[in-house]
Amino acid sequence: MEANGPPPSARLSPADREVLWLYLLTRLAIWITAYCARWLFPADPDTRQPAGVFAPFQHWDWAHYVHIARDGYFPDGAGPALGGWDNREAFFPGFPLLLRAVHVVVPHWTAAGLLISFAAGAVAVLALTRIARLHLRHPSAGRRAAQFLLLSPCAVFLAVGYTEALFLALALPAWLAAQRNHWPLAATLTTLAATVRVTGLFLAAAIALHFLLAVRTHRRWTALPWLALPALPAALYSWYLYAHTGDWMAWQHAQERGWHRTFHAPWEAWSRTWDAAFSHTQATGYAGMFQAELLAMAVGLLLLALLIRRRRWPEALYLALNLWALGTSYWYMSIPRATLVWWPLWIALTAWSLRRPRLTTIFLCLGVPLTTLVTLTFMTGRWAG
Repeated sequence: MEANGPPPSARLSPADREVLWLYLLTRLAIWITAYCARWLFPADPDTRQPAGVFAPFQHWDWAHYVHIARDGYFPDGAGPALGGWDNREAFFPGFPLLLRAVHVVVPHWTAAGLLISFAAGAVAVLALTRIARLHLRHPSAGRRAAQFLLLSPCAVFLAVGYTEALFLALALPAWLAAQRNHWPLAATLTTLAATVRVTGLFLAAAIALHFLLAVRTHRRWTALPWLALPALPAALYSWYLYAHTGDWMAWQHAQERGWHRTFHAPWEAWSRTWDAAFSHTQATGYAGMFQAELLAMAVGLLLLALLIRRRRWPEALYLALNLWALGTSYWYMSIPRATLVWWPLWIALTAWSLRRPRLTTIFLCLGVPLTTLVTLTFMTGRWAG
């Protein structure tokens, strides 16, 4: 679908303000949950004092981001050749660099990370609502898309010091710019997104395909060189890692060492994850987590089939690259979290709910308990992320 027109106004419409109000309410709910988690789920059940105010937000990958921001990738010559290395080079530098910059103004590291995600999440939600309104042409489309995203099971990761909110704050405006054929802006924002997550390269591929489909009509090839710009962050980061480790594939090797992201055929990854979920070889908490991984992959495959059927080729390419990267590891890992950056999913759910209004009620009744469970799981640090 091609949508020409001027860039969207920076002014907030009444619909935008309504979405921001929803965004603030969901942030408040997460902060209340964090406060309660400190008192109700302490690490030591006999403690008389709750954990610190920011303790619920300091689990799992957050430690890697703050260590990179504070100490760099290879402090004092440390690196993968040393025992006990934390494989921090598996994380792209965009978020840690911004975290270090914000820390100059906000001295507390966790508060700085939360501030980044809070501001970025607001931008992301507004961009998603405008994409929904652009495609669906319905007055409530934007609000519903925001509801689906903000109340999705893994929505807590948009509120903590992780990369999802920042990535979406760059990727969604980039996609919106591409839909309006503003290619230099789309390429620039995609380049910034590619500093945050490797998923930015998948977005770049989708935008390049959208450009090729668009120029079949307009024959405007002058913007073509801009499409190479998003490859620059990955190239520079690979060069940086090579300079410190002598390994051009240091990022991939860190993924393999730390998270078993070695390449396996898709059916092998599915089979291994299925066994972990249902063969009683894992503790029940981990088995449940692997079941969620399988469900998220199934949702992704169904969404991909829908996009192909509707000939939404750029979105299908973006999702297919995501699924390939996630579905060819030793076993599935972090796919439920990855659904947050599958914006076609939230647009598809919105379109479906406009035809079948009961879907919104069903989603809220089933999704909110799962959202609460995942939020508490993160804030208590009970499972691996």
